[in-house]
Amino acid sequence: MLELGGIIILGILAQWTAWKLKIPAILPLILVGLFVGPFSSLYTEDGTKWIEPIWDGEVGIFPGERLFNFVSLAIGVILFEGGLTLRFSEVRNTAPMITKLITIGSVVTFFGGAVAAFYLFGLDWRIAFLFSALIIVTGPTVITPILRNIPLKKDISAILKWEGILIDPIGALVAVLVFEFISVGAGSEFTLTALEEFGKIVLFGFTFGFTFAHGLAFAIKRNVIPHYLLNVSTLAAVLGVFLLSDLFAHESGLLSVVVMGMVMGNIKLPNIKELLYFKESLSVLLISILFILLAANINIDDLYLIFNWNAVILFAIVVFILRPIGVFLSAIGSGLSTSEKIFVSWVGPRGIVAAGIASLFGLKLASENVEGAEYITPLVFMIVLGTVLLNATTARLVARVVGVFLTKSEGIVMIGASRASRIIGEYLQRNDRHVVLVDSNTSNIQKAKERGLEAIEESIYSDSLLNNIELNDVGYLMALTGNGDINKYAIDRFKGIFGENGSFRLITPEEMNNPSTNPKEGLFSPTDDFIRLTEVARSYPSIQEIDVENKERFKLMIEHSRTDSDIVPVFLKMQDGDLQILKSNIDELEVESFEGTKLVYLGKPFDPEDINAKVEKKDE
Repeated sequence: MLELGGIIILGILAQWTAWKLKIPAILPLILVGLFVGPFSSLYTEDGTKWIEPIWDGEVGIFPGERLFNFVSLAIGVILFEGGLTLRFSEVRNTAPMITKLITIGSVVTFFGGAVAAFYLFGLDWRIAFLFSALIIVTGPTVITPILRNIPLKKDISAILKWEGILIDPIGALVAVLVFEFISVGAGSEFTLTALEEFGKIVLFGFTFGFTFAHGLAFAIKRNVIPHYLLNVSTLAAVLGVFLLSDLFAHESGLLSVVVMGMVMGNIKLPNIKELLYFKESLSVLLISILFILLAANINIDDLYLIFNWNAVILFAIVVFILRPIGVFLSAIGSGLSTSEKIFVSWVGPRGIVAAGIASLFGLKLASENVEGAEYITPLVFMIVLGTVLLNATTARLVARVVGVFLTKSEGIVMIGASRASRIIGEYLQRNDRHVVLVDSNTSNIQKAKERGLEAIEESIYSDSLLNNIELNDVGYLMALTGNGDINKYAIDRFKGIFGENGSFRLITPEEMNNPSTNPKEGLFSPTDDFIRLTEVARSYPSIQEIDVENKERFKLMIEHSRTDSDIVPVFLKMQDGDLQILKSNIDELEVESFEGTKLVYLGKPFDPEDINAKVEKKDE
C-alpha cells in the first residue's frame, strides 16, 4: 500500500514539476522511477530497490504477470486516447511537408534505426526493427512544452505540432504490428502457422476495433447511454474490446483499441470533446503511475547493457543523421529555408507512447525468452531521455543560432469571432499579419473558416490555448466579445502569454464617455462598445482607409468618428505598412510622424468635405 500510494503521489508531483518548469512530464517521471528503482539499489544496504514493481515472494507490488496486465490495459487506454486525436481529414489537409514527414521521415527512421541497432548491438533483425518502430513516435506531449516559449514562425510550429499529433497513433500502430509479427514467431523460425497467427491478429484487431467503434458511436448518438455515464461507459467499452479481442487472437488487444480510437475520432460525435477531456485526465493519471513503475522495474544490469560507446553512437545516428535525412528529404519542394530545415531536424523528442510501448513489449518478449529483448526497454528509454533533455535545453539556443527565432511577435489573437471580428481579421490577414480568432460559438468559427481565416473553437477557460504552439508568434491580444466579464478575464489570463506587445479589449457600456472609467487597455475609442461595433459591421461590412497627412487632421478625424455613429476607427497604418492598434485613450498614441499614414476604420466612407469643413472652421 505504501509503495502504490507513494507512486501516485510522486507521479502527480512530477507532473506538477513539469508544468512549473515548462518541460515534458515524461522527463521527471522517468527520472523519479529510475531514482526509486535501479539507482536506489546502489545505496541500499541489501541492494534492493525502494520500489519493486514485481512481487518476488517478499517485496513487490504486482504478483506474477499482474504488472504486464496493468501495463497492457493502461497502454491500451493511452493509445485509444491518442487514436481519438487523429483526424484523417487533417492528414489530407495538412501541408505536403507534414504528410511527407510522417511517411518518408518514418521510413528513414524505421530502416536506418534497425540497421544501426543490428550492427552496433548485434540484435536479431526482428528486435532491431521493433526498436526502430518504437522510436518513430514523437508526440505532442513532449513537443508542446519544449516549444511553448520559443517565438517561431507559424509554419515551423505547425509542422512540429502536427507531426507529433499525427505520427503518435500511426507510429503506435506500426510498433504494434511489428510486435505482433515477432510474437507469433517468438523462439522459433517463422512458419506458415506463424504467419496465419499474425493474420488473425491483424484481422481481429482491425475488425473488433472498427465494429465496436461504430457500435459505441451509434449508442452515443442515439442517447442509449445517459450523459453522466458516458465517460466511464466509454472506458469500460475500451477495456472490453481490448479483452475480447485478446481472447479471439492473443496479443491483438492493443491493435484493436488503436483502431477503435482512430475510427471514433473520425465519426462526428456530439460529445467527442468531453470524451477527449476525460481520457486526457485519465491518461495523465495512468502515465504518472505507469512511467514510475516502468522505470523502477528496470534493473541496474539492464542499464549496464547500454553503458557503452555503442549506445552513444546509436543516439548520435538517430538524432544527427536519420532525423536530418528524413526532414531534408521530406522538405523537398516545401519552400522551407535551410535554417528552418535545420531547426525542424534538431527538434524531434521521442515521447510517452514510445517509452510506454517499449516497456510493455520488452517485458513480454523477455518473459518469452526472445533473444535480445532485454535491450528494447533501456535502448528506447535512452533515446527518449536523451532527445527530451537535448531539445529541452538547446531548442531555444538553436533557434537563435540558425535564425528562426522571432525577435518580435507580430501575430494577433482575437477573442470572439463575430461579424465585426471577422471583417477586422480579414483586413489584418490581407496586410500579412498572422491572425487567429478564438470563439466557443461553432457557427461563428465556421463562418470565419469559410472566409479563409484561422479560427479555433475553444473556451478561454480551457487550457488548450496555452498549449497551442502555433500561437508562439502572437504578440497582440484583442478581446472583442459582447461580454465585458469575458473580455476582462481574457486580458487578465492571457496578457502575459499573447499580449507581449499589447493587450486590448472593448469598453463596456458603463465605461463609455467617462474619462474616469476609461480603461488603459480600452480598444478603438471611448464611444464604441460591442453593440455599436456590431451595428456598424451590419450596416457597412467593410474596412476603409483614408490619408491622415498630419497630426491635426488625424485628431479631427477621430473627433468626427465620435460624432458619426457609422464610423469606428481601428488602426493607424504607417508609411512602412506597420499597423498600430488604436486605443480608447487616443492621447496615449505615440507617433513620430504622420507623413504617409492612413486611418483604418470600419464603416461608411469618410466624406472629405466633412473633414475639410472642420479644418477650415478650426483655422478661423
